[in-house]
Amino acid sequence: MNIRIGNGYDIHKLVTGRPLILGGIKISHELGLLGHSDADVLTHAIMDAMLGALSLGDIGHYFPPTDEKWAGADSLVLLKQVNQLILERGWKVGNIDSVIVAERPKLKPHIKAMCYMLTTTLNLDLDQISVKATTNEKLGPVGREEGIAAYAVALLEKVN
Repeated sequence: MNIRIGNGYDIHKLVTGRPLILGGIKISHELGLLGHSDADVLTHAIMDAMLGALSLGDIGHYFPPTDEKWAGADSLVLLKQVNQLILERGWKVGNIDSVIVAERPKLKPHIKAMCYMLTTTLNLDLDQISVKATTNEKLGPVGREEGIAAYAVALLEKVN
């Protein structure tokens, strides 16, 4: 088989006193995401999709929240390590499609910067990464602005 696909999901609680980081971009907002690392739900979902495509588990296996080494970690640094695992096994990212689910802030002005940060980190072309944003229509914990979630799908290709 020359292609593999994986999906990823992450959600983090919104709290005061934390920065809001999505796709490696710090976004001005009165609330940020709570987590052991920088809590970048978009990057976490992408990492889980990449790992899942090769049946390598999830990010908690490689960067456990019980390990102080990863406290406050930059998720783009973790993404680079996940990409290295993929490359070492003879695979590369074909493309990534993702969506962030948040009521606020409006994310459209930040999408291009997120794509740039992700493609730079993964050494990909801009047309290999899609980041979309939507709301949850005020439904559930995301709709009540208790958290932000992200979904991602990664297609990996065998390197010849």
